[in-house]
Amino acid sequence: MLSIPTFPESRHEIVQSLADYSDRELVRLHQLHPEQGKFFAALFYRYSQIVHSVVQQAVEFQVQADYLFAMSWRQIFTELQQVQLSPDPDATNWQNWLIDITGSNINRVDVPPPAQIRYVLQTAPPPLWCYLDRGLDQLSPTSRLIVIMTQNFKWDQQRISAYLQGEGERVPAAEISTYLAEGYQQLETDLPQDIRDIYLVAKNENSLVSG
Repeated sequence: MLSIPTFPESRHEIVQSLADYSDRELVRLHQLHPEQGKFFAALFYRYSQIVHSVVQQAVEFQVQADYLFAMSWRQIFTELQQVQLSPDPDATNWQNWLIDITGSNINRVDVPPPAQIRYVLQTAPPPLWCYLDRGLDQLSPTSRLIVIMTQNFKWDQQRISAYLQGEGERVPAAEISTYLAEGYQQLETDLPQDIRDIYLVAKNENSLVSG
């Protein structure tokens, strides 16, 4: 039987300060303040067990369930910004909405075999992963590619340089570390401050980009 993960960050004072907010309030605040990540994090921790219990019915292995769980929350993150709130505070059952989005994602996502999955749930919980993913989109194409090849594929500097040269981008191997450091710094800078406070105190940002 697959296990439902626990997250120590759920006890962080920033998350706990939102415990009395309704789902509807959290969604509205998330939409109004995209520069803050705590509202999405609070929704995630409120419903993480429910969503994981749904996705684990669709796969056989724990690593696949964790991957599908993260992919589902990435889809929820994308769609939350577009949700139209009804004036009636009781009109939307957010738990049902989350389950519907999760079910749709299960049918859409092609889950890789366990050996091909590099995502580690405890290293990059979905709220952190979603905002890191958003930050990757803000990097220059070269920096983004170097960060991904280093973190996801564990390529060394020589291999990355050779690949870029084959793509028409001349970056000497000796300069790869500079691009990488700048990419990590930009990723951290682009993260909402509250997301940094929740996650980066106990984590090394250089090991967070995975998938």
